[in-house]
Amino acid sequence: MKIEIDEGSGFCFGVTRAIRMAEEELQRSNCLYCLGDIVHNGQECSRLQQLGLVTIEHAGFDELHEAKVLLRAHGEPPATYQRATQNHLELIDATCPVVLHLQERIKREYDNDPERRKQIVIFGKNGHAEVLGLVGQTEGTAIVIETPEEASKLDFSRDICLYSQTTKSLDGFRQTVEHIQQHILPTATFYYYDTICRQVANRMPHIREFASRHDVVLFVCGKKSSNGKALFAQCLSVNPHSYMIDAASDIDMRWLTDCSSVGICGATSTPKWLMEECKVRIEELLGSHE
Repeated sequence: MKIEIDEGSGFCFGVTRAIRMAEEELQRSNCLYCLGDIVHNGQECSRLQQLGLVTIEHAGFDELHEAKVLLRAHGEPPATYQRATQNHLELIDATCPVVLHLQERIKREYDNDPERRKQIVIFGKNGHAEVLGLVGQTEGTAIVIETPEEASKLDFSRDICLYSQTTKSLDGFRQTVEHIQQHILPTATFYYYDTICRQVANRMPHIREFASRHDVVLFVCGKKSSNGKALFAQCLSVNPHSYMIDAASDIDMRWLTDCSSVGICGATSTPKWLMEECKVRIEELLGSHE
C-alpha cells in the first residue's frame, strides 16, 4: 500500500514561529504561561505542557501578576496589553506578523474616522481568537459577518470598509464583496481589503488535488481548529472516503479495506510529527493484519 504524507500540510509560518518562541523561552525558564491554546491541536498542546507551558484563559490572566505570558499567533485586543501593564506581566508576543499588520490597518481606519461614519466590517468567525483581537482595535464596534448572506444586516446607506479574518475562504470573501456591491446605495462608499493569508488560502486547491489522488484520506486535526474543518470539507468534496482523526489511535482498519493508497494530511495547526505517527500506525496495522 502506498502511504503519502502531504508536504503542503502542517503548521503555517505564524504557528511555527509561536511554538519556536515558546520552546526557546522554556529552555531558559521553568514556567511560561500561554493565553489560550497555543495551537488548536490537543496533541501538540500536551507535548508543550510537558515542557512547562501552562495554558490559561482570560479570567486567569486577569488575576496573574509578575509572570511571563506568551501571546499566541492569533493576536490579542489592546485590553490584553493594558492588563499586562497593570499586572506587571512580561509579554512574549508571538502574534503572527500577518495578523499584526491587519490589526494595525483596522486601528488606523478606526482612528481616522472619529465621527464613526464608516461601518468597519470583518468577514470572520464570531468569537474566534483572531477576530476578537481585530474587533478590539475598534473598541468593540466592528461588525462581524460569518457568511456572505449575513452582509444583508449592514446599513447600505452608510460607508462600508470590509476586511477579512486571515484564515477565511477566498471564495466566501469574494461573494461577500459582490453582495455588498449589489446592495450599497450610490450615496455611500465601499472599500474592501483582501487580508486573507495566502499561505493558508492556497492550501484549499492543493488539498483537493491531494485528496483526489488517494483511495482513502486521513485528515489529522484538532477538534477546535476552524481552519481544519474548512480544509477537511475540501477533502470530502472530492473524496467521500475522507476521515478526520485527532491521533493515530483513531485509525480504523476497516477504512483501509481494498485500499491501495492512503493520503495523510492536516490543518495549519497539525504538527508534522503527528502525521508521521499516523503513517507508522497504518504500517503497524497492516503488518498485524498480514
